[in-house]
Amino acid sequence: MAKILFIGDIVGKGGRKILRQVLPQWKDKYQPDAVIVNVENLAHGKGVTPATLAEVDELGVDCFTSGNHIFNKSQLADACFEKYQKLIRPANYESLSSEKSAVPGYGYYRFAKLLHPLCPSGISPKGGEGEQKAQQFLVINLSGQVFMENQFDGEISSPFLAIDKLLSEQSQKGDIIIIDLHAEATSEKVAFGYYVDGRITSIFGTHTHVPTADARVLPKGTAYATDAGMTGARDGVIGVKKENVLEKFLHPESKFKNEVEEDGILQINGLLIEVGDNQKAVKIEKLYKEIN
Repeated sequence: MAKILFIGDIVGKGGRKILRQVLPQWKDKYQPDAVIVNVENLAHGKGVTPATLAEVDELGVDCFTSGNHIFNKSQLADACFEKYQKLIRPANYESLSSEKSAVPGYGYYRFAKLLHPLCPSGISPKGGEGEQKAQQFLVINLSGQVFMENQFDGEISSPFLAIDKLLSEQSQKGDIIIIDLHAEATSEKVAFGYYVDGRITSIFGTHTHVPTADARVLPKGTAYATDAGMTGARDGVIGVKKENVLEKFLHPESKFKNEVEEDGILQINGLLIEVGDNQKAVKIEKLYKEIN
């Protein structure tokens, strides 16, 4: 039985700190076969840099998913996409700006991991008997459209149409397929979950930074959660200093200061998915931990 561990949006220094402490513990305890983390808020709350991504890569992560802030660090983001093939961005980003400039990187990543020889989902890499098994994983990143038009400086196409095209072109028999849907609207995420149910192994939502209580296996065998939650400071407002957010709500004319909260209690949110025969999910479990 294969296991997948996903960690929700890692926000700033605090998120990286608790990830360094807790991820090795969870890997020892749960023995996941694949570890996937969302990194769009990795570098001080917006985007990635080579230094911050290297810090996370050292922990043994198989794939980095992202979202609307992944390009905020401009050339530093480009350098990350050039260095890390396993860093992906939403596949349905059509352009970066009104000028329709090309979008760096790819929206999916394929990798193979060795599983236990008796794992029913294992596929022998050479076809020989008695060999250790290697499982193919296909990770896809998508963005929602609802309420996202002001979140991304570019054009976003329909994730529903995009997934049909991606699955027809990239999926292979025996794949464990995981989707990170980076979206604002819960209705869009729930609808999308039912749309792909039975065609993929697992889908989890990101972006809102608030974990939802609906983790479950859908009727046709796809593990689902509307939002995995964030990894970072617990007592900010979805990662930002609460004083700054309150100031903007109370005085809308004031300029918003997007300062990441890095003090106080830190939280980490994760999802653990167990996969059975035919690459169908059999269980999804919410993981959560705090440190001072």
